[in-house]
Amino acid sequence: MRHGFRLYRHYIAINIRSAMQYKSSFFLTMLGQLLSTVSTLFGVVFMFQRFPVVKGFTLNDVILCCGIVQMQFSLSEMWARGFDSFAQIVRKGEYDRVLLRPRNEILQVFGAKFELSRIGRLIQGILMLAYGIVRIRIRWDFMKILTLFNMIFGGTALFTGLCIVRAGLCFFTLEGLEFMNIFTDGAREHGKYPLNIYGEKFLLFCTVAIPYALVQYYPLIYILGQRDGCGYPFLPLLSLWFLIPSLALFRFGVRHYQSSGS
Repeated sequence: MRHGFRLYRHYIAINIRSAMQYKSSFFLTMLGQLLSTVSTLFGVVFMFQRFPVVKGFTLNDVILCCGIVQMQFSLSEMWARGFDSFAQIVRKGEYDRVLLRPRNEILQVFGAKFELSRIGRLIQGILMLAYGIVRIRIRWDFMKILTLFNMIFGGTALFTGLCIVRAGLCFFTLEGLEFMNIFTDGAREHGKYPLNIYGEKFLLFCTVAIPYALVQYYPLIYILGQRDGCGYPFLPLLSLWFLIPSLALFRFGVRHYQSSGS
């Protein structure tokens, strides 16, 4: 395992050096990533100009929520980009080379692409999070700080699992399935607001089927002081179970892989 981490760091270093060969292009792309999601914040602000409170949540509460989800999504995009663009690897027959190398294929896909420019979206998420923390009168203690870190960690793992599911399906379709954007980009858009505003059935689905609520709604209401309980800080870690079926689907696809012949 130690050798695997060392190899992954080597992959990341190669990707970063490659990106830094064209610094102007990198910084412009990063700026574009930052500005491309500004509309998300504007949409939230404009809505709260008309409705001061939505389901008991204020503008500052929602900005805090939106910043956390943005950080989760951007971190997963940054380090799991190889799975997000996996359809191209399969379609071009490049996965044959992955299988021939004496290294774990999942590790190779993780290291195939590291999207450093997504740091632009990450910066926006950090700024929104910082704004929300400053504006909301939260009595921070160790458990609430732990909850915040667990939300970011668990959410990143959840979005990574969805990228792996999308990659696993590519073994059977040779193309990326656009409906998966409902669960990735769609989840980021819906995650701007606490999930209970969409209704109880939607909240139940996001708790049981794809556990978005475990990394967003439930720990958020604990941080905001709307709920209390020793289990809330650790709910985001339960989302890690989603990685098990995601990796199982990918492994199943590997066993049934047939080269595209490209």
